[in-house]
Amino acid sequence: MTKKYAPFHPAVTGLLHGGDYNPDQWLDYPEIIQEDYRLMKLANCNAFTLNVFGWSAIEPEEGRYEFGWLDRIMDDLAARNMKVILATPSGARPAWMSAKYPEVLRVEGNRQRNLHGLRHNHCFTSPVYREKTREINTKLAERYKDHPALILWHISNEFGGECHCGLCQEAFRGWLKQKYETLDKLNHAWWTGFWSHRFSAWEQIESPAPHGENQVHGHNLDWRRFVTDQTIDFYRNEIAPLREITPDIPVTTNFMGNYPHMSPFLGLDYAKFGKEVDVVSWDSYPAWHSDFQQTADLAADVAFVHDIYRSMKGGQPFLVMENTPSLVNWHNVNKLKRPGMHALSAVQSLAHGADSILYFQWRKGRGASEKFHGAVVDHSGHEHTRVFREVAEVGDMLQKLGEIRGTSVEPEVALIYDWENQWAMDDAQALKPREKGYIATCQTHYKAFWKRGIPVDIIDMDRDFSGYKLLIAPMLYMVRPGVAERLEQFVQQGGTLVVTYWSGIVDENDLTFLGGFPGPLRKLLGIWAEEIDTLYETDRNSIRFHQNGLGLEGAYEAGEYCEVIHAETAKVLAEYEQDYYKGSPALTINTFGQGAAYYIASRNEARFQDEFYGKLVGQLGIGQALDMEVPEGISVQQRSDGEHDYIFIMNFADSAKQVKLPDGQFQDLLDQTGRSGEPLELPAYGYAVLKRDAIR
Repeated sequence: MTKKYAPFHPAVTGLLHGGDYNPDQWLDYPEIIQEDYRLMKLANCNAFTLNVFGWSAIEPEEGRYEFGWLDRIMDDLAARNMKVILATPSGARPAWMSAKYPEVLRVEGNRQRNLHGLRHNHCFTSPVYREKTREINTKLAERYKDHPALILWHISNEFGGECHCGLCQEAFRGWLKQKYETLDKLNHAWWTGFWSHRFSAWEQIESPAPHGENQVHGHNLDWRRFVTDQTIDFYRNEIAPLREITPDIPVTTNFMGNYPHMSPFLGLDYAKFGKEVDVVSWDSYPAWHSDFQQTADLAADVAFVHDIYRSMKGGQPFLVMENTPSLVNWHNVNKLKRPGMHALSAVQSLAHGADSILYFQWRKGRGASEKFHGAVVDHSGHEHTRVFREVAEVGDMLQKLGEIRGTSVEPEVALIYDWENQWAMDDAQALKPREKGYIATCQTHYKAFWKRGIPVDIIDMDRDFSGYKLLIAPMLYMVRPGVAERLEQFVQQGGTLVVTYWSGIVDENDLTFLGGFPGPLRKLLGIWAEEIDTLYETDRNSIRFHQNGLGLEGAYEAGEYCEVIHAETAKVLAEYEQDYYKGSPALTINTFGQGAAYYIASRNEARFQDEFYGKLVGQLGIGQALDMEVPEGISVQQRSDGEHDYIFIMNFADSAKQVKLPDGQFQDLLDQTGRSGEPLELPAYGYAVLKRDAIR
């Protein structure tokens, strides 16, 4: 049964609306700061993030602090009944620190130390930098611990990157010693007999380098793990004084999202990092209206990422810490959000579990790299702009939807997306070495449920599987210790598992399993994968169903990857139609205990996922948000508190759509009308939020 989560701070009574405010850039323009207060009320805002990158304004010289400006802003916002998310400023250090303590500057993989500049240009191992961040954070906590506006600590900003200095090399070796204990164990795990790379002393080990070692995959994988662990350790150092001085103020840090055209989450394992924060938050910047993806397809990909963050803490609502009300300045093409898209994307965030819509940035700066990044207040400085009006309308909408705060969802379906699996697969010199399409594959399987209005948790392979009816593991290349056993238990106890090609290939050290793929999953899946064929774009194959218990028939196109498998204990449901492996299995099912495990041997057209999962949904009795056929381009999502369901119906088509509601009594929360079974007319980028008694 779903529940309503308590607010992360008692002063939070509804949905948060506001964003990054940088008054330290406007201290010479006091009239603009006063104007900001007027505009904040007009935009229906109630929360602002202060002090991101504000270190030089607080500590302009070592040991000399100037908190007066921040005192005034905090007090002014409190007087206007606005809340503050207060950032620690470690994302960018002042120039005096870089000059006096050069060890705080990051060293790149080529072993060259950076000059002062940019942001995130710091060594996360440096004792000096750790002490300096601890000092400034202690000052902030002591000064504002009882401030009525403070509701949340925002730790640094978008952690990412890596440092290769001598301090980090020593820390890496210490991390390896703790993990492996002996060089013999490390050499075996990294398979260093390859190219005569065996180490005979710990001091010989360095981080991967473009001009040195970078082809030992276990080495690369452990470096990525170390970077995550060392970043988390730096974060723990940051929050220690905050926990001590302000134990009742929760902490977060803003994670970065992932789309097929971006590198995976800046190289950090967010599944691990997510355990360290009190409330999950992320920065959402999709490229709406592009020429490479339809709006509805991008909406499904964004929904996938939202669901990653909602799933991190078992359904606890997350915060959208940053999004743009108009455009960014770093896409290849910086296209404006069309009228209505900002509100629709905000509603989508709420539908998938967000309890805030916060912006980067409140006001456009006058200079430097982000002066043309979108903001609520443009350089014109007034409210008479399309963007400002749309932001104010979103703020008004959030006030009407305040009762959804804290509600969530308990999906019956989960899909495994795993960071370490991504790292190892990307590093593998196999298939398509530059882009194997792991995230895109996960999103393709996810989309079959998104189209139907069926919620899905996105989890890593170490999470508990027991609460789901259906578990999907696309391209589970790496299988860490204990995972196969837990998957067997899940199916043995009645669960349904779907696994695809290129699964069960390597262990946690990126060493291939011996004895045949899919390694430790072979017994559960009942198949042996002999080889895998990577197809050119011009190659064609297809799979055809014969008699099966799913009720599927006919042929489906297959491309990119076709794995040649042999059924051992599994039953064959579909076979290949072309090439030398014509007639060999392409889809199998293996009964295992009270459940069943499917294996999909090829990458198939989207129609296959739609129809295959449609049949499984029916067989397993998996519920939808609304019991109806969902029109193409429409997304239907649900949040609940156990007493009431909140149904979000969103039109991501570029034209008007009609949605026939099922029978039942609904209240439209935005216009306060009652609805029951009649057609719902949604314009392009239109939406509705309906409330009903919970269906138990």
